[in-house]
Amino acid sequence: MNFSHITWLDDRGHIKPPLFLYLILVFLARGWCIFIASLTQFNDRSGLVRLFYPEKSDFILALIAGVGAVLIYGLVIAERKRTWVVLRPIFNRSAWFLWALLVLDGVFLFQRVVHDNFVFNIGYSLDALFLFWSVIYVLKSKRLHYYFADWALEDNLPEAAK
Repeated sequence: MNFSHITWLDDRGHIKPPLFLYLILVFLARGWCIFIASLTQFNDRSGLVRLFYPEKSDFILALIAGVGAVLIYGLVIAERKRTWVVLRPIFNRSAWFLWALLVLDGVFLFQRVVHDNFVFNIGYSLDALFLFWSVIYVLKSKRLHYYFADWALEDNLPEAAK
């Protein structure tokens, strides 16, 4: 049988992380991405941060929400390498942690909209749109569900014990 059309499995038969999961994690960690990009500017390091987050409190909230996305990304890296068996139970529950991060980002987005007195802002509307599609994806994606359930304890046993 030819299984070359199944592109979501790697060489070992494990489910690869979906690309949209990486996009969601970058979206949730956008404060950290902007912070790291601002470190590359020599003359005005805070200029890029002020471009995306005019209020300092909004930037701090984005950094707080982004910590969880960075942790989930670390769990994805650990799953790909199948190392650190201690993280396996945490990885299997990452979907709930991802839900919590999406809700937290939604609360922070609502706080930013209230802070600007409900004045329309294209940045807020793009954030809300991507947040909406992320919630739909996490809710409906079978591949993401199977991915978070893929790291089994048997994957870490030596070959002789199998």
